[in-house]
Amino acid sequence: MGKPTGFLEFTRELPAKKPVEERLQHYNEFVERYSDEKLNQQSARCMNCGVPFCHSSCPLGNNIPEFNDAVYRKSWQEAYEILNSTNNFPEFTGRICPAPCESACVLGINQPAITIEEIERHIIEIAFEKGFVKPRIPHVRTGKKVAVVGSGPAGLAAAAQLNYAGHTVTVFERDDRPGGLLRYGIPDFKLEKWVVDRRIRLMEEEGITFRCHANVGVNVCVNDLLREFHAIVLAGGSTIPRDLNIPGRELKGVHFAMQFLKQQNKRNAGKDPLGNASIESNIYTENILATGKNVVVIGGGDTGSDCVGTSNRQKAKSVTQFELLPKPPESRTPYMPWPTYPMILKSSTSHEEGADRRWAVATKEFLGDEKGNLRALKIVDLEWTVSEDGRPARFTEKPGSEREVPCELALLAMGFVHPQHNGLINELGLELDERGNVKAAEGAYKTSIGKIFAAGDMRRGQSLVVWAISEGRECARKVDEFLMEGKSFLEEKDRNLVLAF
Repeated sequence: MGKPTGFLEFTRELPAKKPVEERLQHYNEFVERYSDEKLNQQSARCMNCGVPFCHSSCPLGNNIPEFNDAVYRKSWQEAYEILNSTNNFPEFTGRICPAPCESACVLGINQPAITIEEIERHIIEIAFEKGFVKPRIPHVRTGKKVAVVGSGPAGLAAAAQLNYAGHTVTVFERDDRPGGLLRYGIPDFKLEKWVVDRRIRLMEEEGITFRCHANVGVNVCVNDLLREFHAIVLAGGSTIPRDLNIPGRELKGVHFAMQFLKQQNKRNAGKDPLGNASIESNIYTENILATGKNVVVIGGGDTGSDCVGTSNRQKAKSVTQFELLPKPPESRTPYMPWPTYPMILKSSTSHEEGADRRWAVATKEFLGDEKGNLRALKIVDLEWTVSEDGRPARFTEKPGSEREVPCELALLAMGFVHPQHNGLINELGLELDERGNVKAAEGAYKTSIGKIFAAGDMRRGQSLVVWAISEGRECARKVDEFLMEGKSFLEEKDRNLVLAF
């Protein structure tokens, strides 16, 4: 414990952000760095609890009190080594994780929690600057070949761990560059793509091969993978979006959120946003732009927030965000006891930039003009009843609340239902669970076909980037055991959690 009285002397303080007017002029990250003094103070607040609930609430099992102590002592290499032992990509989670660890921080019982996510981001960036981050090249190769299908966070984590175990790893990605959701789902103002490229270059130096524009089941034969590789990891994500099949859905101006977000990410990279439609994901036939339009984002999650931020940067006339559920409380209720993750009101940096947020609203119809273009939405307010545990249970439409709101661009950001079945999954004939995900038991990650494993959203359903990384790591260990007669030296999260207590 760096400073026993730190939590009494200092309060939670986040890094400064660029002014809204400035950051709306570009797509770059805008959260600044702590000064050395502020970083020292924030790490000093960690109490090194006897039972660190932050550790057990982190999907990766990060050793948080330990790296906080190292940061306080300015032992940067030690801090990096502690963090890197459980997290392959702190530069991603330090930017885009909702930080369930902070919700479980013991200090958070009666004070603002430790700024764990920001400290994590600072550790990895300082480590890169000081040259601590080096390729982890295995000393011995096993002679085993593994194919990883999908280069999102789960696929990258699995590839990194399997390569470190000595296997020869090839990653297949249907888009033009690796990264999956990290590259073409998350806007640049939250995660600049040089951060992804830096990690990909490092993985290539470690010996991992990336094959892009390789859509397995479309232009890459499934049987070739089965024949050439000793094991296959499916990490293609949950990519089929939830649709809103109401009257007017066919109108021009109604689009899935990912189609909109990917186009802007491609523009930022200087690429054709409409190119390679036959191979890549989420390619739409026309440019989708919010410029000068009344934009309505349907869905109140992170993807919806990303649409808000992107629409504002494209100079939308107005931006409105609808959420079907009622407005969450601003603080924990008796039904959200510490250290559980609280379902409370959250406002993102995109909301700070401007948006009319409305809760308990249902969209009943898309309304068009004589040319088939979207002109408005027919909406209605909802009245919710709650269950005994305080959760919204049932709703009815509020009488007399039906009305029209002007809208020329509606973005559907209501989540994802399951992975894409056409192509790879159907060709393999894999068993699916009741939600349409690839069936592979928790802790085993093995599918209905012997040498094929599944990890990330493709297995567990849509979730967080940090969960995808965790799934990739744990799946890699099981693949390693499969290839090496039940033995693996790769880290195991459950064992780390036990040792921590």
